[in-house]
Amino acid sequence: MLTTQKKEFIEFMMSADVLRFGEFKTKSGRLSPYFVNTGNYKTGAQIATLGKFYAALVKEICGDQFDAMFGPAYKGIPLATTTAASLARDFNLDKPYFFNRKEVKDHGEGGSLVGYQPKDGDTIIVIEDVITAGTAVRETMPILKGCGDVTVKDMFISVNRCEVGQVAGKTAIMEVKEEYGLDVHAIITVEDIYEYLKQQQYDSEILNRMQHYMNQYCVL
Repeated sequence: MLTTQKKEFIEFMMSADVLRFGEFKTKSGRLSPYFVNTGNYKTGAQIATLGKFYAALVKEICGDQFDAMFGPAYKGIPLATTTAASLARDFNLDKPYFFNRKEVKDHGEGGSLVGYQPKDGDTIIVIEDVITAGTAVRETMPILKGCGDVTVKDMFISVNRCEVGQVAGKTAIMEVKEEYGLDVHAIITVEDIYEYLKQQQYDSEILNRMQHYMNQYCVL
């Protein structure tokens, strides 16, 4: 169902040139009629607004029942940072955050994690941009499990593309749920985008290509 908040998020992404329509080749080689590039967020106002959308979803799903949030390098770093800031500012929920370096630092304080240092018994949530094939999740989980005896049950992303993963009939999100017991929560899904375009009477060619793409590659 396309709620007011989802509609606002789609319009926000479009205004920031993060959600675009046309013809784009994805990493999987598919020709997609839409593309999401969170690397296009580039202003203070944009990242602050993005944090509010993430924080609202975190609060709705988890409340205060977690100990820290993790942002995988690189795009997850500003996402976890702005989500933490919004949780504190807008929801009076002050939680620590941390992220990883791509390469382990061998001087100074050393190590591969920056910010909060997880400890046994912690419940960690993950803040990420999108999941396409689940590759980033498979890189992230060993990092978190290497921190100690921590629980990782929830991941938050901008868009669920609902696309088939490595196994026919299953999305990448379904696969990571089976592999890691990880529930992935998206602010919006590809169905929300399609419904929004229909309501706005968007370009009929894009609508037709969206429908075709969803029929061919998505599990809805």
